[in-house]
Amino acid sequence: MYGGNQSVVSEFVLLGLAHSQDTQIILFIAFLILYLIIVSGNIVIMILITTDHHLHSPMYFLLANLSFVDMWLSSISTPKMITDFLRENKTISFAGCISQIFFAHFIAAAEMALLVVMAYDRYVAICKPLHYFTIMSLKRCTGLVLTSWTIGFVHAMSYLVVTVQLPFCGPREIDSFFCDMPLVIKLACMDYYQLDNLMNGDCGVVAVTCFILLLVSYTYILHTVRQKSKAGASKALSTCSAHITVVMIFFVPCFFIYVWPLNITWVDKFLAVFYSVFTPLLNPTIYTLRNKEMKNAMKRLTGYYIDPKGKT
Repeated sequence: MYGGNQSVVSEFVLLGLAHSQDTQIILFIAFLILYLIIVSGNIVIMILITTDHHLHSPMYFLLANLSFVDMWLSSISTPKMITDFLRENKTISFAGCISQIFFAHFIAAAEMALLVVMAYDRYVAICKPLHYFTIMSLKRCTGLVLTSWTIGFVHAMSYLVVTVQLPFCGPREIDSFFCDMPLVIKLACMDYYQLDNLMNGDCGVVAVTCFILLLVSYTYILHTVRQKSKAGASKALSTCSAHITVVMIFFVPCFFIYVWPLNITWVDKFLAVFYSVFTPLLNPTIYTLRNKEMKNAMKRLTGYYIDPKGKT
């Protein structure tokens, strides 16, 4: 299809989200605040789960890993986007562009797999409660998390191997705020149609497989919950609804960006922003606001610093 890296392009130009200077200043302030909230919010969750012994359980171990993944998901492109709002020339080096593609797919695929692991954790907790701590031991949880990172790495490497060999010899404008595979492929000096379909198929295998596993897991969980007591069912549904909400928020934009692209520029930009900024923001918000134990842990943490002598 193509041979070797014949690239003569040393950098790409990012067209960004807006052209008006006033609009860019407003966006700079808004996204800077959002990014600081994302990073601080996810760090707080990780600190809470690490330091509060009430949260030392498989479910919260996985939640801490999800917060870690979300923090890095937002850090791949958001800092660059924020600084570009203040720049007239929004350029990114070839190496920087390839790095963004690699880490974006690495982290995203790892999060998909991690969400499946979290669904499995809820399945064991609800359907096999007596064997929960035996099945979801620390060793098993650590192995599952490492597996999710391995899946992400393998998926990202498949993109990296293809991207570094693409011949770039002319066009270098990317109509977005970060480098993404579907946009970069279109700049290659070759017929990209088949390659684009191949890359969408690669992403589709990961995304669709994970989504089907999630659907099967939660369907089985909800079926089991119906047969239990109302009190237990209510608690289980509350926990699962938070998980399902996060899954939908994460997967819907992903499907329309990579699996079934709409190819409408403003829609693609909106979905990309939602995927890289609002998803990492909403995940910790959903889990903390809907989780009584997380709220209590937050109260204990704030109480410790306000009244250290009063801690138990």
